[in-house]
Amino acid sequence: MKNFTDRVAAITGAGSGMGRSLAIQLAREGCHLALADRNAASLAETAQLAQAAAPQIVGAPLRITTRVLDVADRAAMFDWAAETAAQHQRVNLVFNNAGVALSSTIEGMDYADLEWIVGINFWGVVHGTKAFLPYLKASGAGHIVNTSSVFGLFSQPGMSGYNATKFAVRGLTEALRQELDLMKCGVSATCVHPGGIRTGIAQSSRISSNMVGFMLETEQQGKDDFEKFFITTADEAARVILDGVRKNKRRVLIGRDARAADWLARTLPAAYQALVVMQTRRMKRIAEKRARRAAQVDGRRA
Repeated sequence: MKNFTDRVAAITGAGSGMGRSLAIQLAREGCHLALADRNAASLAETAQLAQAAAPQIVGAPLRITTRVLDVADRAAMFDWAAETAAQHQRVNLVFNNAGVALSSTIEGMDYADLEWIVGINFWGVVHGTKAFLPYLKASGAGHIVNTSSVFGLFSQPGMSGYNATKFAVRGLTEALRQELDLMKCGVSATCVHPGGIRTGIAQSSRISSNMVGFMLETEQQGKDDFEKFFITTADEAARVILDGVRKNKRRVLIGRDARAADWLARTLPAAYQALVVMQTRRMKRIAEKRARRAAQVDGRRA
């Protein structure tokens, strides 16, 4: 798909971050939008920003529809796909972008938290793919873009639930792309592996209490330290993704951190794990020293 003018794109997680940036950049190119998110206020704001970014074409205004939606709800996703096709007459692009984060040890992980992250990060992608694929095939020119992660390339302690979902998205999308190639049905697929993107995912993530004292000093410290690794803007990430769709790439790596992780996992597929453990221990010692200094300062003030 070389251009997005007069195409129709469905985007999950459109209320913020990469989803919002994708919506705005597609709108600038004259792409009609079907936007979904759980947060109604954020979703409405994205729709307004996208409408403002759209080119002013007399007699052919950009069509933007919204749906408050939980991607883990299979029936709701299939309803949204049918609704989108009815409202826009066709669907050409689907960005299964919605995602959440969870930090916990495997031993201490609560099943409710695991089911929550699998429901959104994996089943949400499955639902979006299966619900929209028939409409994409019917359009004659379609593309599915599934968001995995740098953590779909290599694993990290304390992120097993997130790793599991993002590796699953990678496996699903790579198999899907091969099936679509065999079908020659006019539809393709791309798997996206973002590194640290400046979105709100860190601050909204769930951190289990078992991480405190194991890898973290406090829950907030863990969120703040995680956020420090976010080096790429959502706007830049969206630009790279759309460029990948134009070039029909099978895999899109976003950020130098994602490219480094990909190289490390391919070069040292087993040994990289020991390197991650060493780095994690180092970061924990730094966090502990910082916490002790802060406690001493608080003690002197008291």
